[in-house]
Amino acid sequence: MELKVLCTRWGSDNLSMEEFIEKVLEAGYDGIDTWLPESYNDRELLMKLTEQHKLLVVIQQHQAAGNTIDSFCDDFRTHLNEAGSYSPYLINSHSGRDFFSLEDQQRVLDVADEFSASRGIPVSHETHRGRIGYAPWNAIQHFTTRKDMKVTADISHWVCVTESLLEEFREALDSLVKRTAHIHARVGFAQGPQIPDPTAPHWKTEVDFHVAFWKRIFAYRIKKKLADSKGIEKEFITITPEFGPAPYMWINPSDGKPVADQWTSNLKMMKLVRKAFNELQPALINQ
Repeated sequence: MELKVLCTRWGSDNLSMEEFIEKVLEAGYDGIDTWLPESYNDRELLMKLTEQHKLLVVIQQHQAAGNTIDSFCDDFRTHLNEAGSYSPYLINSHSGRDFFSLEDQQRVLDVADEFSASRGIPVSHETHRGRIGYAPWNAIQHFTTRKDMKVTADISHWVCVTESLLEEFREALDSLVKRTAHIHARVGFAQGPQIPDPTAPHWKTEVDFHVAFWKRIFAYRIKKKLADSKGIEKEFITITPEFGPAPYMWINPSDGKPVADQWTSNLKMMKLVRKAFNELQPALINQ
């Protein structure tokens, strides 16, 4: 089993495609996690470069809009089809709206399921504020009825929404582990979705909590594949360090400058998750 660490395009969109891919390769990432560029030429160039350098691609669908269920579903189909035309490993989706009824949220999930069935591309619904699965109590409602629902686990949002380290939501976390197809590795805290620096001692409790949860996902996936006995060496888990730029990154109120460098924070997170994975896998395989 391998861990594939992907680089977010978020915060590097000022770079040309060539510059971005060069930076990704130099940093040692295994792929990219990106939205489709607006320009058709940039889309083609991005896919050419990732294929040339054998980089894994997760495409983000965050653009779908609409305050009614019909308008959202129509736009959602359009953006899923656009993303699917570039044959990504999976589509990470900001799906639906938090204020949609449960029934309407299920309609959004139906659109994604229909797309995946017809195109053979998984749609992984991110646990994101403002979207379906924005909080544990909303997500568990869908997990109960949608046994095969795929999720991008970003518990920094849940930590922020619940103002906790999720001590009261064990059932939702257990269910999330089993449904995670992709991970966004950002560390949240009770009053926000992002600490500035994952190596700062002040945030050790929050970092340890998030890393321990990601290790639960790693362990589940490894044990499941070992039980299947079908070529575990060919399998991989994907994770994207996703600390964002200002204003997601904290800024100094006196001058408006970021208090930490986003790119550096993500490199620090890459080291943390690789260390956690490498320490965990041998022990599980040798059990």
